[in-house]
Amino acid sequence: MLTKEILKELKEYIDNHLLPFSSHVLEEYQYSLQEERIDLHSVELEDFIKNKRKPTLSELLFQFIDQKKTTDPVIYKKAGIDRKHFSKIRSNPNYLPKKNTIIALALALELNELEFEELLSTAGYSLSDSDTSDLVIQFCLQKKIYDIDLVNQALEYFSLKPLNGILK
Repeated sequence: MLTKEILKELKEYIDNHLLPFSSHVLEEYQYSLQEERIDLHSVELEDFIKNKRKPTLSELLFQFIDQKKTTDPVIYKKAGIDRKHFSKIRSNPNYLPKKNTIIALALALELNELEFEELLSTAGYSLSDSDTSDLVIQFCLQKKIYDIDLVNQALEYFSLKPLNGILK
């Protein structure tokens, strides 16, 4: 059960991070994008892709499972994912599950914040500072709250959908 103190800290965390997106931040972001543009005349596209390609979601997920010295069944049960769905993730390298599925897997693996973001980004997702659900997840990560039931309680505290039940 989440304590009143943790819930109070969670509320403060949400309030402090739901600030409007400033034009200053947008300008910095646009500038950084311009810096990363690639001159295709000086770099061969195939070499670029070969050098920049990172592991797929399934490759990274199973690397983390191996690193944590655990098994597939332990992780998918802890994440609240059925065996068939997990098998689809394992067997189809192009399959991208929903964001909440990846969040549940990352929590089950007890990944740190950097690993968590890396796993999410391999599927094209990220945690946003302007989404309350994402802020709840970030708060739980910072507090090292990995138990799916406790995370769901925190989400329900803000009347948000829990991770369980929507993991397709």
